[in-house]
Amino acid sequence: MEQQDLNKRLILALALSFLVFVGYSYLFTPKHTAAKTEQKTEQKAVNKATPNSPVTQSKASEAPADMAQAQNTAPATAAGKMLATVTSKTFKMTIDEFGRISQYELLEDKYKNEEGHDRKILAPKEVKPLEIRFSDMKLNDEAFKTPYTLSGSPEVDVSTAAQTLTLTQKLSSVTVTKKITIKPDGSYDIDVTTSTPAPYFITPGHRPMADSSRYMLVRGALIEDAEGIITTIPDGDAKGTETFKHAKIASAFDRYVATMFYDFKKGMNVSILKVGKDDPLIFVEGSPDLHLGGYIGPKEYTILKNINPELTNTIEFGWFTFLSRPFFKVLLWIHGIIGNWGWAIILFTLLVKLVLFPLSYKGMMSMQKLKDLAPKMKELKAKYKDDPAKLNAQMMEMYKKNGANPMGGCLPMILQIPVFFALYRVLLNADELQGAVWIHGWIDNLAVADPYYVLPVLMGLSMWFQQRITPNNFTDPLQAKIFQWFPVGMALMFIIMPFPSGLVLYWVVNNTFTIGQQFVINKAYAKHKEAVIAAHKKGKDS
Repeated sequence: MEQQDLNKRLILALALSFLVFVGYSYLFTPKHTAAKTEQKTEQKAVNKATPNSPVTQSKASEAPADMAQAQNTAPATAAGKMLATVTSKTFKMTIDEFGRISQYELLEDKYKNEEGHDRKILAPKEVKPLEIRFSDMKLNDEAFKTPYTLSGSPEVDVSTAAQTLTLTQKLSSVTVTKKITIKPDGSYDIDVTTSTPAPYFITPGHRPMADSSRYMLVRGALIEDAEGIITTIPDGDAKGTETFKHAKIASAFDRYVATMFYDFKKGMNVSILKVGKDDPLIFVEGSPDLHLGGYIGPKEYTILKNINPELTNTIEFGWFTFLSRPFFKVLLWIHGIIGNWGWAIILFTLLVKLVLFPLSYKGMMSMQKLKDLAPKMKELKAKYKDDPAKLNAQMMEMYKKNGANPMGGCLPMILQIPVFFALYRVLLNADELQGAVWIHGWIDNLAVADPYYVLPVLMGLSMWFQQRITPNNFTDPLQAKIFQWFPVGMALMFIIMPFPSGLVLYWVVNNTFTIGQQFVINKAYAKHKEAVIAAHKKGKDS
């Protein structure tokens, strides 16, 4: 096979793999759908926590012997009575009679659902944050039949300052007291005391959900252990035997929101229960005098950083988190200067192109040289068709003589693969893009699709024009045809699928800057070629 085929086959492979990756993530919907959040549904909802499958403890020897029993003890059906309502400028939280956060509503306009209602992020029939399960089955059964009592007002406003709720549950052998100090940003301190020792476990609740997008998103549990190592357990991958000693953070997260516990001093003994379709449910081992930090709400960088900078580690970007996280920080920095996420994306794209320009320059120059050498390559292939070793030797000699590198065009493209997918994850998962306006009247929300399809069309046109001015040497008609129609396929895909306009904006701008680069390189190569021809003529004349 000719060495130059590497470039064209790589381009084609990238094109097709992207279509498969993105197409699959959209066409095959997540197995979980967003919970119905209408008010009447919530009022009728039965707050129930019944795991569908028991934990297999054969591999959990490090866990306390009573942990599985406590986690798998299904509480009795609970009534939907509310004890307290906590309101701030950005959220409304309700506490039910079993001392749990029964619902959490996002009050900001950017989070409103399709019907224009405030978005509720806790599914009515899933396990709620602050639920306690006792190891003693009889005590656990009693606990889910005995409501807590509230001292103080049932209406609490934390808009300007933190407020504390004190909940008490008197059981036959133990009295449980929960003190929940809730702060304006959605963080809280939870203090649990028991009058007598009674082994129990407390959970930050089942993963919340703020959307039902058809994207290949990461949802599930995230644990940061004592050494700072982060383990992500996606929905569908829980084994039910995972345990973590002295963990700093335990987060149940969705695309934009999370509910979590944290303890940066003593740490938490965390275990994972497998529920539903192998989804993770976090439990933290309790004590007679337990103190934990907690948070529920959007995974917004500034909020988490202000609570504790280490909590920003809970912003999960999937496979490319190692690259997405620094990209996200650079975007935050640019946005902090100009105050507009659309222009921040454009400037970040320009920055990436400038950083990669030296490699892109070499790669594109190599492709130009290979294009000019294509006729000679064809002659060599015909001449040495029965002697592959001789053919490769002659090709290498020709490359060396003309300063062409058959792999030169591959490196820039290979480097752009992780860059693109890392940005794809950032622009898909960043809560900051929700409700972010780029140009009023056109792109009023970078987290949703362009309502007028202008960006997808521009993306297709820019890809087509980029192909027109970029050298290629396809010899296979089928490959050439596929590559020719690729811009049309991409434009149609981005029209049919509601990709975030922030992501499409990045692609359009990236294509535009690449076109500019190609013009510069084409001009530079033309001058280089003229110089070579002039030098060759001068050599002949002398």
